[in-house]
Amino acid sequence: MPDSLPVPPSFAIADLYEAVCDAMPAAEALVTGSGGEIVSRLTFAELDERANRAAGALAALGVGAGDRVGLHLRNHADHVEAMLGVFKLRAVPVNVNFRYTAEELAYLLDDSGMVALFTEPDLAPVARAAAALASGPGPSIVERGPELEALLAAASGERVAAGERTGDDLYLLYTGGTTGRPKGVMWRQHDIYMAGFGGRGTPSRGIPSAVEPVDVVRRAVAGAPVLRRMPLCPLMHGAAAWIAWQSLLAGGAVVLDTDLHLDAAAALRLAGSAEVDLIMVVGDAVARPLADALASARAADPAALPLPTLQLVASGGAVLSPAVKAELRALLPGATVLDSFGSSETGGQGRLAPAGDGGAPTLVGDDDSTVLDASFREVPADGTTIGKLSRRGHVPLGYWGDAEKTAATFPVVDGVRWAVSGDDAVRQADGSIRVLGRGSASINTGGEKVFPEEVEGVLKAHPAVFDALVVGVPDDRFGQRVAAAVAVRPGAAVPTGGELAAHVRDHLAGYKVPRTWAFGDHVARSASGKPDYAWARSAVLAAEAPTVAATEIDPADRADDETRS
Repeated sequence: MPDSLPVPPSFAIADLYEAVCDAMPAAEALVTGSGGEIVSRLTFAELDERANRAAGALAALGVGAGDRVGLHLRNHADHVEAMLGVFKLRAVPVNVNFRYTAEELAYLLDDSGMVALFTEPDLAPVARAAAALASGPGPSIVERGPELEALLAAASGERVAAGERTGDDLYLLYTGGTTGRPKGVMWRQHDIYMAGFGGRGTPSRGIPSAVEPVDVVRRAVAGAPVLRRMPLCPLMHGAAAWIAWQSLLAGGAVVLDTDLHLDAAAALRLAGSAEVDLIMVVGDAVARPLADALASARAADPAALPLPTLQLVASGGAVLSPAVKAELRALLPGATVLDSFGSSETGGQGRLAPAGDGGAPTLVGDDDSTVLDASFREVPADGTTIGKLSRRGHVPLGYWGDAEKTAATFPVVDGVRWAVSGDDAVRQADGSIRVLGRGSASINTGGEKVFPEEVEGVLKAHPAVFDALVVGVPDDRFGQRVAAAVAVRPGAAVPTGGELAAHVRDHLAGYKVPRTWAFGDHVARSASGKPDYAWARSAVLAAEAPTVAATEIDPADRADDETRS
C-alpha cells in the first residue's frame, strides 16, 4: 500500500470516487458488453474524465447544487457517467423507470421538481410529452447519442468546482412500492454509502467497515479481494445501482450487459469474459433463465461456461425459490447462491437464511434491525408476535415532499430514527428475526395468514411451472381464498389445478393451497423482476373461479376448511 493516500474530504459519493480514482487511475472501472462479447472498457481515470464533462454539460444548462436531474436511461456506460457527473455537481440524481408512460413520467417530473433529464433517443418522445404535461416549465432534456456527445465535447474534462461537498448532500431514490404513486426516498450520501454502497464492508470476505473517508481508499488500494460485479437488472432500480457503486468505491469494476432483453446464455459468456465474481439477479425471473442456460450449455459440453472467477450469485428485491436456488448451486458448485435482503427505505439488511423447519427464513447479518409493533416499540422475542421489520442507524431522512408518509415510515422514537419496512416479521427467543413477507401482499383466509412467497416457492418446484404469483381474491365464506397465476414452462404440458393443488398440499397446510388458477406463458413482473400482484389478481379473477373442482380437493383440505368455518 502506498505511504501516502488521497484523503476524501467527506463521505460525499463524488469525493469518495475521486479519491479512489486518484489512488488507482489506471485500474479498470467499467466494462460493457453485448451479445456475450465485451464492447468497451473504461479505467477509473477515463470514467472520471467523462463524468467531469457530464457535470460541465449540466452546469452549462444551469444545473446547480441541490437541483434534481433525472436518469431516464438503460444500462450502459453513459448511465454511470451521468450519475457520477450529477454527484460531482452536488446535484441530486433521480432514477427514472424507462417503462413509464408520459403521464406517469409527468407525475415524477412534478413531484421531484426535476430541472434536467437524460434520456434515450427512442424514449425522447415520451420524455417530451411528459414535459408538456408537467405543471411546471419542465426539465431540459438531453438525448444520448450525438446530442449528448456534442455537449460532452464542449465541456471541460477537468473536475468541476461545485462548492464544498458533504456527506449530507442528497441521494434521491424513487420507489414504486406496492401501492400508489412513486415516492422519493431521501438519503444522505454518507448514509447510503454505509447502507447500500458498501460502507459497512463484508467481514466474511475480509472487507472492513469504513469509519473515516480515508478508509474507503485504504480498502480500494488493498485490492483483496478485487470486486467485479455484474447486475443483471436495470440501473434505474436501487439494487443494481447499489451493486455498481459497491464495486466502484471498492476499487473494483462494474460489468454491464447492455442488451435490451435478457439473453441468459450471452450474459453468462460476458460474465466469464469479464471475470465477474458476483452476479446480481432479481429472483427467479432472472435466475431461472440463467439456470436453464447453464444446464443447456453443460448438457452439450460439460466444460462449457466454467466461470472460474464467479463466487456469488445474489438475489435482491425478490426471493429465489428453493428449487431454483438448489439448481444453481448444483450447476455452480464453486459459488454461493443466496438471497440478499433490504429495500429502498432501509438499505441492505443482510441475507435471508432458509429455516431448517421449512418455515420463514431468518435475517442474518444486521445488528441494526429489529421488529416493531404499531406503536414503534420492539415486540417480545416470543416467536409469535408479528410486527414490522425495522432498521435504525444509517437510514433515510424520509420521503421527498411527504411529511405524512415520512412520519409513518421513518418515525423518530426517543431520538432514534427508524425505517419501518412493509415486511412482517417475528423475533425468536434467541433474538434472531424470522421474515414472514410483505404484509400488504399477505392473504387472510378464514383468519389464517398466508404469505405468497411461501406458496410461490413450492409451486415453482413443480417441473411444469416456470414462474408463479400467488394472491388473495374475494371469497364469500373465508373473506379471501388463495389463487395463483402460473406461467407454464416452455414445452411442458399445462398442468391441471388439481395436479398443482396436490403438489402444494404435499408441502404446505391445506389452507395455503390455491383454489383458483390462471395459466399462461408468463406472469407480469416489473423491469427489475418484482412481482406485479395487481396483474395477478386481475388474471385469476378473469379465470373461472374456483377452478379446482370439489372432487379435486384433498379431504384434508376440506376438513381444514370446515375447521376454519
